[in-house]
Amino acid sequence: MVSYSFQPCFVQPILDGTKRQTIRADRRRHARPGEELQLFTGMRTKHCKLIAQRTCKDVLPIRLVFDDAAGGEGVLLPGFGIPGGLEGFARSDGFSSWAEMKAFWRKHHPGVDEFEGVLITWDVARAALQDRGPSDRDGG
Repeated sequence: MVSYSFQPCFVQPILDGTKRQTIRADRRRHARPGEELQLFTGMRTKHCKLIAQRTCKDVLPIRLVFDDAAGGEGVLLPGFGIPGGLEGFARSDGFSSWAEMKAFWRKHHPGVDEFEGVLITWDVARAALQDRGPSDRDGG
């Protein structure tokens, strides 16, 4: 089981199932497809809270480029297309648009216009329903 921590602004998108991926720097051990993920907020603090548990769908190498001056901004997933383009990618990451994702990135990673790491995805079709109570699933 692998754990990932998220900022509070991502809690609701994770629970809603609109955030179904995370972008992370390389580290010694990331989740593997089929492995259970624990998604937290406030890890390593007294306010640590488990948001959800999900099953890892895929782990892919990724390169993000936030370079408007050169017109070369984008997401590069070697060997894979991006359904919905940059806007769809940003929505899958819990943002309303690519512009919002780019603004978040620049605020939290000043001066870093290119990033290489991994994209970790999880299946939310069943998982989002499991987070809701029985009355929510039944439409009541």
